[in-house]
Amino acid sequence: MTYYKRIGYLILISTVAKLLISGLVELGNDEVYYYTYALRPDWSYFDHPPFVGWLIRLSTLNLHWVNTWTMRLGPIACCAISTFFIFDTGKAIGNEKTGWYAALIYQCAVYTGIIAGLFILPDSPQMPFWTGALCIMARLLTLKNSDRTKNWLLLGLLIGLATLSKVHGLYLWAGFGLFILFKRRAWLLRWQLYAAFTVTLVCLIPIVYWNIQNHFITYTYHSARVTHTTVQWDSLLREVVGEMIYQNPIVFVLLVIGLVFLIRRKSSFESNDTRVWLLCMSLPMILLFWGVALFNPTLPHWSGPAYIPLFFGAAFWLSSRSKKIIPSVMGWAGGLIVFFLAGAILLCRLAPFNLGSQEQKNYGEYCPTLDLSGWNDFGKRFAQLVHDDLVSGKMKPNAPLLVSKWFPGGHLQFYVAPKACMRILGVGELEDLHEFAWLNRERAPLRVGDDAYYVVPSNVPADPAVLYGKYFSTIDAPVVIDQVRGGKVVRYFWVYRLRGCRVMVE
Repeated sequence: MTYYKRIGYLILISTVAKLLISGLVELGNDEVYYYTYALRPDWSYFDHPPFVGWLIRLSTLNLHWVNTWTMRLGPIACCAISTFFIFDTGKAIGNEKTGWYAALIYQCAVYTGIIAGLFILPDSPQMPFWTGALCIMARLLTLKNSDRTKNWLLLGLLIGLATLSKVHGLYLWAGFGLFILFKRRAWLLRWQLYAAFTVTLVCLIPIVYWNIQNHFITYTYHSARVTHTTVQWDSLLREVVGEMIYQNPIVFVLLVIGLVFLIRRKSSFESNDTRVWLLCMSLPMILLFWGVALFNPTLPHWSGPAYIPLFFGAAFWLSSRSKKIIPSVMGWAGGLIVFFLAGAILLCRLAPFNLGSQEQKNYGEYCPTLDLSGWNDFGKRFAQLVHDDLVSGKMKPNAPLLVSKWFPGGHLQFYVAPKACMRILGVGELEDLHEFAWLNRERAPLRVGDDAYYVVPSNVPADPAVLYGKYFSTIDAPVVIDQVRGGKVVRYFWVYRLRGCRVMVE
């Protein structure tokens, strides 16, 4: 069997498996939040550039077919495309066997195979552009007659599209530029290099245009997250351990071995230049985020793309030592992924307990399974409550559902509000509302005399009297709706009726 057939089977099997499991758990906090991007197409958004919203529009047929499965269809397709780019890159810098092993690693790494390859996040559309850019760079480095103008322009376009997914896509130019300074200074005299960079800049126009209109709020928000100056060793430790988990512990060890292999063996690939290129595209970005983590809380997936070039070092190390189609270490790595997914699905769907707080006031707080379960059922029961209130006259018609934070606002927007045929309004601070502050502009505002609902999940505790007491005449005692799983209550939903708005809400 040729390696191209093997790659075809790998992509087919992994795609079918993800399609089967994608509907078994509900969307997470981030996934439902990015659905709000698709609700209001724009040039950019408070948190990120617009591509994730475009991908949702595409996979849901312009929001005409919206469900958990279609929301995750885009990431699954992006992962399939990225897997082929990884194979082609490995083939260019090594051989088909190297590309095959790199593709196996890509699918078995939690970040690339699951986080960006199954869940709908900004990382999802970024991956095919990121891996595609690496593929074009590899061709520029290794193949004859590959430095034609079209390849340079395509590289600039891919980096631009990666940046339209997440701004740190610009690191592709930083890493490649570092390599050029080390090994290809003659390229600095080529007009194609600057033409490619210009193409990337053109792609950034939507982001810059939106931020000019909104006082560069995206960068004000993100910069505030990384301005601490006190050394926090525990934050760095969490980042490193998180990266190990996000890469799959077995894969992480393999990548460390591959990194040592790259550093110590200068003849690993056809040329030493390829080795330097892989290191430039990886290590500086990893060290950058470790430096940030030393002073500020970070998230492990921020550095996820930086590990992709190390896949090839690990793949070459494997190909020089194994003759198996699937080396044993990759079998263990894949098995760990299957075990993790099966365990997570069972916990989310069947566990008669939550993994968070057991206190009544914040029952279930910090339990990750509650982000992925219970919302669809609650939406149906909430819709019935709203209907009964309207029929009985307890609440005025067209009462909106208020949210004070983007989470659980995203879940309420995706699973709850549509079933009750009601609008959601964000009332709170911009730093808490995020995109809901912009959605407000397209929805009828809350007027004096209006009633409203407010939902407090017990795992995200809040006090409506503190948040909205000044706006409403009365706030009724909550209606309690239980989330039952495995025959046990794992979370409470407290539904508050807010009556008689007495102050205009800005």
